[in-house]
This record gives sequence, C-alpha cells and structure tokens, in this order.
Amino acid sequence: MARSAARRTLSVVAAAALVGSLAACSAGGSDAAGSATDLDAALEAGGKLTYWSWTPSAEAQVAAFEKAYPNVDVELVNAGTNTEEYTKLQNAIKAGSGAPDVVQIEYYAIPQFALADSLVDLSAYGLDDLEDQYSASTWGSVNVDGKLVGLPQDSGPMALFYNASVFDQYGIAVPTTWDEYVQAARDLHAADPTKYIASDTGDSGFTTSMIWQAGGRPFGIDGTDITIDLADEGTQKWTGVWNQLVQEDLLATTPGWSDEWFKGLADGSIASLVIGAWMPGVLESSVPDAAGDWRVAPMPTYDGTPVAAENGGGGQSVVKQSKNPALAAAFLRWLNSDPESIDIFLESGGFPSTTADLEDPDFVGLDYDYFGGQKINEVLTQASKDVASGWSYLPYQVYANSIFGDTVGQSYANKVDLDEGLADWQDQLVEYGNSQGFTVDK
Repeated sequence: MARSAARRTLSVVAAAALVGSLAACSAGGSDAAGSATDLDAALEAGGKLTYWSWTPSAEAQVAAFEKAYPNVDVELVNAGTNTEEYTKLQNAIKAGSGAPDVVQIEYYAIPQFALADSLVDLSAYGLDDLEDQYSASTWGSVNVDGKLVGLPQDSGPMALFYNASVFDQYGIAVPTTWDEYVQAARDLHAADPTKYIASDTGDSGFTTSMIWQAGGRPFGIDGTDITIDLADEGTQKWTGVWNQLVQEDLLATTPGWSDEWFKGLADGSIASLVIGAWMPGVLESSVPDAAGDWRVAPMPTYDGTPVAAENGGGGQSVVKQSKNPALAAAFLRWLNSDPESIDIFLESGGFPSTTADLEDPDFVGLDYDYFGGQKINEVLTQASKDVASGWSYLPYQVYANSIFGDTVGQSYANKVDLDEGLADWQDQLVEYGNSQGFTVDK
C-alpha cells in the first residue's frame, strides 16, 4: 500500500473493463446486520475467511490473528497489487462468486466499489464507534455515500523530503512556500544544471494530491450525479506554480520508480520529493547510499498557513459476497484496531492512520539514523493533523488514472500549459462517466 504513487499505468481497455457500468451495477448478496456483540460471537464460533492483500505485513498479521483466535482459519491471497487486484475483484463481483471475504483497497479506489453496492456497511456491526481511533482524513476516505465501507489501515500525509547535503552545498534554503520552492528550483539548476529540485513526468496521484492541498475540489459526488471542474480555483492555484517548473524545464524527466529515479535520489541529481509519509521506508531500503543526507520538512504552502493532503494509503473492506460477514468484520476490526496487528504493520514500514500511534511519544520522538538522527515523525504526524478536509475521488478514479498520461501527461511531455491537459482530461472523464450510467456535468 505504501507505493500507491507507483501504480502501474493500465491500458484504457483494461481500466474500462474494471469499471464496467458501475452506476447500474449491484453486487448482490445480503446486507450486514448485527452488532459488536455479534462480532465477538463470530470469533468464538470460528470459520474460514479469505483475505486479499499485498501488504508486506499481511502474512505476519494473519499468523498473529490465527494464534489469538484459533477457531478461525484465514486464507491469505496476494491477488496482485492495486489495479490488478481490483480487476479480479470486479470480475468476481460480476460473476457472483470468487470474491474474498476481506479485501485491501486503496482510498482512491474505494468509491468505485462502494457506489456499486459491493461492500458491507460496517456501521451495522457498530464499527462506526471506532471513528475517534483514526485520523479525520483516513476516516473520511472509508465513509462513502453515508456508509462505513471499510476501516483505514495506513495514511500518506504529504511532506517535503529533501537532500540536505545538496541543499547545503548550493546554499539552498528549505522552502516554506511554493514561491520559495520555485525559486529554489531555479537557483539549484542554475548552480548545477545536472541537479533538479524534483522529478515529475506527470503522475495522477501526485496531481490530485497537489490540487487537494491547494484547495481544489474538482470532483463532486452525489450518488450517481457527478460534477467535474478541473479548472476550479484550487486547481489553477496549483498549476500556476507547477507550470513554472514544467515550462522552465526545472523538473527532471526521469520516470518515477525507475532504476534511474532511485539513482537520482541517491546521487543528489533529484534533490527533493513532495510525497506521502510512507516514503521513509522506501528511501531506507531502496536508496541506502544516501543515508544521512535526507531530511523531512513540512509541505510548502501558498500563504504560510500549514495545510497538507494525503498521497497514497488505504484500508480493508468486507465484500458483500462474503458468506460470513460478521466473522469477516471481526477480522477486519482486529486487523486495523488491535495494537498487536498495528505494531506488526508499523514494523513493516507503514505509516499509521490510528490516532493512538500518531500521538504516541515513542513513535513521534523516534530518531531515524537514515535522516541524520532527525525525529521525522514530528513533521509527519503534524502533517496528518494538517490534511485539508472535503476531498472526494471519482467513482471511476481507476479509469481516470489510466488515461492521465494521454491527457495531462502530454502537457508535461511538451512542456506546455498543464491547464490544457487538465481540460482534455476533464472532457474525457465527463464523456466516460456519462457512458457508464452516471450523470456528469462540468
């Protein structure tokens, strides 16, 4: 889940097959009906569950759960990462069989399955009482159309990760505003043309997160009625900054998550990242040679007022096709609220969505040798508190992401106004949504 920003781009055909006619689709199966007491009884009675997940922590979590509840047998299946899994899930839902009891879904994809009525409303089991245990942004991401359709697992509040050695070498001050960031990009590249403030060739997840932080709310969802406005004030605020970087050739054109990208992070030719709080583990494991060089600072803002956005992360849901939704909900409750399970998840490098961990002095005050002994969680947990509210993804965001490269990505490639690419993206999203049974206006 940590690398959701590295999602593979799918073909339009594959993404379209995944979405299908979601606006008219119903998952079938029975609604959940019960209470927290029913979950305890289900754990005592036991049974078998299937759990789809690709997280590194899943195997250890399942083992710990089965040890705590020996009457329950959980079959763990890695059905592929992100969209590969979502395609299989959608196919199983349409077929009426073959879906798991519990499934991992990233926040951006949750509305797709929730609005198709494929996920159990967990409030029927009293799990809405857990709201205070999670950060506001992640809790909002699992509540769709008035239903609690999952529990959060991790989060990705954004921050500025920067190579302090490079910044110090060239006398670049850590930017606190986006105007300062643009100037830092100019100063760095002028001082050494092999150095870039960042690399960006056009990433849908990054773009939506940046629009989110800028105050843009381009996607309005009311059941099957949708509005799309990728020229709203917040979106234009972001493009007003990012157009300068694109058109002045101040961004490296190294594809994200490629070997060359990791090399650039290691040798300092890519000097910063604006990315989710799950990134420290990636840097430690994939860019070991830069240990001691990197630091973390708050995400730059437009006017100095602290505000952040989420980038990546997700949770788990109970699929309506489950024959034992009470047991599935009980497993999910343990998975994302039991301290033992959360400890296992954090040990694997995940960043928590749970307020107890975000406020834990031992977690917040942890020194990171890789970051020169900096207590980076002080920055990252504050970012979690600063995430702006009110963001919504499209109920066909998977498809939207798949065509991003052919629309906005072309503005990057040609170093032209990003607003032109966003307008093209919007037109295609409106047309596609209407073809799928939604009512989409712009």
